[in-house]
Amino acid sequence: MQYRTLGRTGIQISSLALGAMNFGRIGRTTQSEATALVDAALDAGINVIDTADMYSAGESEEMVGKAVAGRRDDIVLATKAALPMGDERNHRGASRRWLVTALEDSLRRLGVDDVDLYQIHRWDPSTSDEETLSALTDLQRAGKIRHFGSSTYPAHRIVQAQWAAREHGLSRYVTEQPGYSILQRGVETHVLPVTEEYGLGVLVWSPLASGWLSGAVREGRDITTNRSAFMPDRFDLTLPVNRARLDAVERLAKVADEAGLTMIQLALGFVTAHPAVTAALIGPRTTDHLHAQLAAADTVLSADVLDAVDAIVAPGTDLAAHEKFDTPPSLLEASLRRR
Repeated sequence: MQYRTLGRTGIQISSLALGAMNFGRIGRTTQSEATALVDAALDAGINVIDTADMYSAGESEEMVGKAVAGRRDDIVLATKAALPMGDERNHRGASRRWLVTALEDSLRRLGVDDVDLYQIHRWDPSTSDEETLSALTDLQRAGKIRHFGSSTYPAHRIVQAQWAAREHGLSRYVTEQPGYSILQRGVETHVLPVTEEYGLGVLVWSPLASGWLSGAVREGRDITTNRSAFMPDRFDLTLPVNRARLDAVERLAKVADEAGLTMIQLALGFVTAHPAVTAALIGPRTTDHLHAQLAAADTVLSADVLDAVDAIVAPGTDLAAHEKFDTPPSLLEASLRRR
């Protein structure tokens, strides 16, 4: 396992981090299975566990808490808030009112007194940076969070938040968590250069592209990824965007075979090769999945392999741009650009 410094925090973290989104109802993972995943990950040298309050409506945090009981000090524990927790309109977002409550709820579910990294799951356009950063700074000074970061922020919002922290004398985001894979390389254009400029640690999610890069989606075979059950449009091979992805996957599979790598090793080795990336979040549902992904822990891709990947999916290119979560709201809602 490789270890890297998380931004400018001085914290050493493994280049692969355990994502717990599949713990609970989303991944149909039981407590015993979740604990076995945590045990195996820690035994392999992973020291980061990342979850969120909204994963299975809090069930993931509860399972993580039970799995790490008695060994909290050996783990860099991260969670997130801001996405809806129920139908109440104020049980979401990045306001002080909600973040104070959401953090207390997360700490209770996790069974801990503090978390190492508290992340704003998505940018909240209705709340000012000063409001959010002020609340996070106070929670940090109260000893409930050690550091805080953002997740899936557009590049310009990352910059704005850094300037707001400086302007108002507040603590700043020290990490960003963007989606990044061989098939979704758009963050290379603006987000990753910005994180490098500001010295942010970067934890990338979906490096296996929801199963597209795990070997679960291949020409002429049944699709075996769990995600196809609740995101069918992303795997409908009659759609042109998915045919383009499948074509890229088949070409990437040849690159992996010629290099003596699995598709998983190619995919994880690719994202962790980027100098801006600190760690790749993996989200296995079973220990078999975990061991297949752990095989990439020390994978280092040669320049020839990286060049071959670039020839298939050009740098900065998203093969499914409509699936991104950092699109400015004005591009999604006409009223915001037609006042």
